[in-house]
Amino acid sequence: MANDIVKYSMDFGKKERVLNYACQTYQLSRPNKVGAVMALIRECQPQTIDEWEKWYFENAMTDGKKSFKITRDSLNELGNRLYEKITEVVIPEWEDAFRNLTQQDCIDYIYNLTINRTYDGYLREKSVINDGLAKLFPELTFEETAPELDHAGDIDYIAKINGNAIGFQIKPVTAKANFGSYSLTERMKASFEDFTEKFGGKVFIVFSLDKAIANTEVIEDIRKEVERLKRK
Repeated sequence: MANDIVKYSMDFGKKERVLNYACQTYQLSRPNKVGAVMALIRECQPQTIDEWEKWYFENAMTDGKKSFKITRDSLNELGNRLYEKITEVVIPEWEDAFRNLTQQDCIDYIYNLTINRTYDGYLREKSVINDGLAKLFPELTFEETAPELDHAGDIDYIAKINGNAIGFQIKPVTAKANFGSYSLTERMKASFEDFTEKFGGKVFIVFSLDKAIANTEVIEDIRKEVERLKRK
């Protein structure tokens, strides 16, 4: 068909899962390592993959305080680090898990995931919103995200103000031990940008610790956004 999209991605077969797991676990594809690639390619607007590759290596910089120009060598270094993590850490850990895994572990895991963790997450979200953000920002009307909303998978709550809405994603600190270095995936960035375009307000990630707001610096960022929307 004339409208078929040609795919340039390599096929790693069954290796894809372990490569993806290790790459995400050790944050080797974050903007502070490879740059904000979706923002970069939109800036480039390439007509061919060769044009994109050339432009990327000429212009791409890592995000963060210690920003540097990305080169083929720096990408190769990330690949070497990925290999080291997989062979020296991931495979030994998984082999140990495989050796000790029991049928009861699997039964308990499914039950825990479905009942216990869901309830923990529910209580965590309620506390962060009702005991935290709602008291800090009484002018906002908080609502749980409707399941049919396009962004429901990325945004847990919305807060309405002045005909606009702010989005919130609630995450436990255990989801990222060092939440200060947490980086959005490119998919989530696109989802958040789409939310802002449709509803006018930004999306904020709020980390919870014992049902309280852990990244307290986000409160001031939210306050600035609330004031901005009040003036719209």
